[in-house]
Amino acid sequence: MTLEDDPLGPLDPNFAAAFTRDVRRPPCQLYLISPLEVGGDFPDRLARALAAGPVAAFQFRVKDMDQHVAAKLAEPLQRLCAEREVAFIVNDSISLAKRLGADGVHLGQDDGDPREARDVLGPSVQIGVTCHDSRHLAMESGERGADYVAFGSFYPTTTKAVKHQAEPVLLSWWSTVFELPAVAIGGITPDNAAPLIRAGADFIATCGAVWNGDEAAAVRAFSEVLDAG
Repeated sequence: MTLEDDPLGPLDPNFAAAFTRDVRRPPCQLYLISPLEVGGDFPDRLARALAAGPVAAFQFRVKDMDQHVAAKLAEPLQRLCAEREVAFIVNDSISLAKRLGADGVHLGQDDGDPREARDVLGPSVQIGVTCHDSRHLAMESGERGADYVAFGSFYPTTTKAVKHQAEPVLLSWWSTVFELPAVAIGGITPDNAAPLIRAGADFIATCGAVWNGDEAAAVRAFSEVLDAG
């Protein structure tokens, strides 16, 4: 889907140029997503990343794994996040989020309804929903009780197959119309994050840009970009 295919119709490409971030919104923050391999020395790597700069949230993202095994792998990572007051978010699985007592769950379009997640996980858990490049899906998610929406992919990425290409103007429109936070995701690095921050992203989500190299240096680089606004 492209913005032109959105049921709400195309967005004016000049919208972003005229956008000014509402000063009442908190500054954009960093949202880390785990690699698929979180065993071995990964807890040490996460500790280094969290010590290198401010991180708002960490998403535990593993695939096709027995829930008991996943829970064992999550334990030291969740403890590190708690020590640093970083929200621990479970990807895809409402049941695993409940088992772990996680701070939140992130749902893809095929991973369940936010209303179901709220019933299972309770009122205080953060529920995020992937909305690709669709304002329509994002508004539906908000109506169903999501605490944040995620748009992307904004840039090419090797973390997962890209089927939807989002444009920064989407963030500007969302930030202007809705208070619900928006996460920008997909191929984001310290070198290309600034336009998304200026466009109105509340969180910058990143995976490969941190874990494919020196995680501490990457978090420091992101911190510099976020501090610059």
